[in-house]
Amino acid sequence: MNLLFQPKLFSILKSGYTKQQLISDTLAGIVVGIVALPLAIAFAVASGVSPEKGIITAIVAGFLISLLGGSRVQIGGPTGAYIVILFAIIQQYGLNGLLISTIMAGFMLIAFGLLRLGSLLKFFPQPLVTGFTSGIALVIFATQIKDALGLSVDKVPADFISKFGSYASNIHSTNITTLVITVATILITIYWSKISKRIPGSFVAILIMTVAVQLFHLPVSSIETFFGDIPSTISLSMPQFQWSELHNYIQPAITIALLGSIESLLSAVVADGMISGNHRSNTELIAQGVANIVTPFFGGIPATGAIARTATNVKNGGRTPVAGMMHAITLLVIMLFAGQWAKLIPMSCLAGILIVVAYNMSEWRSFVAIFRSSFFDIIVLLTTFLLTVLVDLTIAIEVGVVLSALLFMKRMADLKPEAAPCVDSDVIEDYSAIPKGIGIYEVSGPFFFASAKQYSEVLTTIGLKHKAMIIRMRHVPFIDATGMQNLQSVLKTLQHRKIQVIISGVNPQVKEDLIKTGIDQKFIFDRFESALNTTKSQLG
Repeated sequence: MNLLFQPKLFSILKSGYTKQQLISDTLAGIVVGIVALPLAIAFAVASGVSPEKGIITAIVAGFLISLLGGSRVQIGGPTGAYIVILFAIIQQYGLNGLLISTIMAGFMLIAFGLLRLGSLLKFFPQPLVTGFTSGIALVIFATQIKDALGLSVDKVPADFISKFGSYASNIHSTNITTLVITVATILITIYWSKISKRIPGSFVAILIMTVAVQLFHLPVSSIETFFGDIPSTISLSMPQFQWSELHNYIQPAITIALLGSIESLLSAVVADGMISGNHRSNTELIAQGVANIVTPFFGGIPATGAIARTATNVKNGGRTPVAGMMHAITLLVIMLFAGQWAKLIPMSCLAGILIVVAYNMSEWRSFVAIFRSSFFDIIVLLTTFLLTVLVDLTIAIEVGVVLSALLFMKRMADLKPEAAPCVDSDVIEDYSAIPKGIGIYEVSGPFFFASAKQYSEVLTTIGLKHKAMIIRMRHVPFIDATGMQNLQSVLKTLQHRKIQVIISGVNPQVKEDLIKTGIDQKFIFDRFESALNTTKSQLG
């Protein structure tokens, strides 16, 4: 159990924690807390619950995820990815049903960790992840049009296509003042960073827009219009449930657990790349599970790792879980002493913030880049994207995983012996004669989503020990979008450290894919001997 559950915080404290790091973590935590405030409110409102539930989630779950988690810098709380499914669960089961589903999802997450399923994230190929992330972003954008335009729509249809039909039929009721506030919020959120990177644009936008609405008595809807006063206290309460009805919540609980595990581990992987660290995936899942079990008893909603807030934490100097705990404490102080003012925030301001969140989530550059990959990757991308938007997120993930596996098997079955010629197979294999300072690593088999993460970790580890590195790919029949992304990440990391990387022995199709995705042709060689001679000359 010690190897399975090892919170990063305890390991860091055991190895030594300096006063300077405490100061850095505290300052980073305060900044992240300020960033998290408008997002927590916006995510809660968009999910169909009152604003304070988002803040409570960020406080309770955020503290527990940092305290018990397997990442040094992960920030936990409510996220945009949950908006769509939470809104649907509340519509069908009510708030009480959501709380029960969240608790059940927490136990599932703990089970995932205990069963060591954290490493299974590698079986989610990049086109699948990009597809459902972009799909969620589009759905979030669709849910915010009513508040962004101030439309007079009593009940927005749940169906994606029907939403736009409803918006179109009510477009005449657009409130120009509301629209101006939305646009101003978007512009401030995006461009404030040119003035100050310390204070988040979303926080500044809320302050300016809320003050403007109150000073000029502008006729727009606010949080108070829909939810009344926002409580400034946190209290413990017990969700009401009957054992005979628990089976009704299994499906929504599975959805919450699946999305929570994927989102948290993706965020942890991104954070690892930013700090050159390694998270403990199973510990992270267990921590996420504990947080989602505890938070509903305080009235909170599901929580997971938040990529944007985690990145903000790293950029502001946070390097240990203490920063995440300080972010939760900052939010608690704000809620206790300034929470009553949050009710004045215009709904259109929150809509503007969520539209920016949706844009950042969309990963449109990755979406477009996959269209330069193989036909199989494009199929997975579009299938997952369309199912997420038009059907259901859980179905999209399930179909995407199965489709990825089937297409991979077909791709392997279609390979002919001549499909991956060993163009440099006649080279002497005596690596002992390689000059000191040059690392060699040979990739054998397809560089695809199930092996990409492992290959990239080994490549980075070996590369960092040398001045130059040659990656032999003579036995690689193809490379998919996930493999390509991981390889590019390795190249970026090593080149940032001034380590030269050469690729040799690629077959024509792999070479074409590498060049198509932006890898310079001068670093790609058909023969190992040519690659070695070039590397020697560059090292002198």
